Amino acid sequence: MAFRIALLQFQPLRKDVEKNIQTIQAHLEGITADLLVLPELSNSGYLYETPQELVPFTEGNDGQGIFLSALINMARQINGIIVAGYAESDKKGHYNSAAAVSAEGVMANYRKTHLFADEKDLFQPGNSGFKTFIYKGLCVGMMICFDWIFPEAARTLALAGAQIIAHPANLVMPYCQAAMITRSIENRVFTITANRIGKEMLGTQTLNFTGESQITAPNGDILYRASKNNPAFHLIEIDADLASDKHISPRNNLFDDRREEFYQ
Repeated sequence: MAFRIALLQFQPLRKDVEKNIQTIQAHLEGITADLLVLPELSNSGYLYETPQELVPFTEGNDGQGIFLSALINMARQINGIIVAGYAESDKKGHYNSAAAVSAEGVMANYRKTHLFADEKDLFQPGNSGFKTFIYKGLCVGMMICFDWIFPEAARTLALAGAQIIAHPANLVMPYCQAAMITRSIENRVFTITANRIGKEMLGTQTLNFTGESQITAPNGDILYRASKNNPAFHLIEIDADLASDKHISPRNNLFDDRREEFYQ
């Protein structure tokens, strides 16, 4: 099954949701894609002093807020779905989340399971569990940034049927891109890691984001890798059926050969 997937690598600005929307929109003129993945916290930027400082740049997961409503319009424009990281809020607090939106609205909402470093001071631990959704007969799973370091995250999505893992990210460590090759091989899935670029500073803290957004195939091939420092948009057509075959050899099926009785 031919399926058009894309990613956008850019530098989300702190405290400027409108500008971030404009930046995303500018890259999508004339584009059609079945699935587009954007970075983690694409609406808000990353560093904030307190949860209270973050409040004006959060929104609910109902698709009525400024960011998700703009993405719904963009999904209509590209005739596909968009998975984007954003700062979510509800009555219990804030979440580092990813929403999958179509022209009809929010299809699925995932709250980051594994918070990284000082994110723990801003966000509640994700309580949604790992989410998959179906689009055009294809199963897509979502995880966010630091979830990559836990093999259970990608494996849980793959066991739930995910053929593509959409992976919004704000990476600062240099390991993820190489690790996602392994995540593809060990689960026989496509992965789309949409990372951000640039730096953010808050007080004495400076974070440098690593770029190199990446698409990997079920056999581990790198189908695309962006630069470390420059904005990038890339669209590629894949044969999604390749992720349905879990055989690593004629006599070895990655899922059928699992011996769960020994996984303690």
